Amino acid sequence: MTGLPAQPTASVQPAVPAQFQTFLAFDFGLKRTGVASGNRMLRTASPQATIKAEGDARFAQVAQRIKEWQPDALVIGVPYHPDGASHENTQRALKFGRQLRGRFGLQVFEVDERYSTTEAIASGAKDADAASACIILEQFLRNLP
Repeated sequence: MTGLPAQPTASVQPAVPAQFQTFLAFDFGLKRTGVASGNRMLRTASPQATIKAEGDARFAQVAQRIKEWQPDALVIGVPYHPDGASHENTQRALKFGRQLRGRFGLQVFEVDERYSTTEAIASGAKDADAASACIILEQFLRNLP
C-alpha cells in the first residue's frame, strides 16, 4: 500500500495500442443504444443505425455490428453529473462495458460523455443516439497520440 487514495475506475484508462485503428462506439441507453464507427487515421466517426433493443436482444445486435465492422476495440460513453459525480446511468454504462469485454473479448475504452446527447440534439441530429455515439468516438479519437 502506498497510502495514496484509490482512483475512480473510469479515470484509469489503458493506453491505446498503435495497431488499434478501427473502433465501434456505443452511447448506452436502457431502450436505445447509439452506435458509431470510426478510425484512427481519419479521426472521424460515422453514425450507424441505433440499436433499439434491451438485454440479450441488444447484445445480438452488437454482435452483428462487431461482425460487420470488425473493430480493433470498442468505445463506450460513460455519463456523469456536471460536477463529475457518478449516478445510476454511470454504473449501467460501466456494467455494459464490462459485459462487452466479457462477451466479445475486445478491449473497451471509456469516454466521459457529459453533454454528448445535448450537443447531438442542439446540432439537429435526426438520430440523437447515433450522433451522440459519433461525438463520443470523435472525442476519443482526438485524444489519441
